[in-house]
Amino acid sequence: MEGPEETSNSVDFIDKKSQQEESLWRIKKASDLRRHKRVQSIVGQQFESWKVTLGRPLYLIFCILFDGLILTEIPIRLGRTVPSWILFGVILGYVIMLQKQYYDQWFDVDLTGLDMN
Repeated sequence: MEGPEETSNSVDFIDKKSQQEESLWRIKKASDLRRHKRVQSIVGQQFESWKVTLGRPLYLIFCILFDGLILTEIPIRLGRTVPSWILFGVILGYVIMLQKQYYDQWFDVDLTGLDMN
């Protein structure tokens, strides 16, 4: 004969088991969605011009060189003080946001017309 504690434990166990299974399916669905987007992106890149394909790494190299060589002159020229490093950090943050915006605008993979279902 099961008491109230044993009954509630078996219900909790079943409930936890179903919750675990549901969370597993949510994780699998999210993983499948990310995989699908990656595959679409790769397929979309196959139809790009060589200029866009070559432009991506060149743009990234330019951005890294600009951020690392040009912008680091700010704290060096201002005497390597704490305010100069804060100014450098703020300007670097805005420049990176601007560079990302241009990267997304110029090198975005066109996925229109690709349906891989």
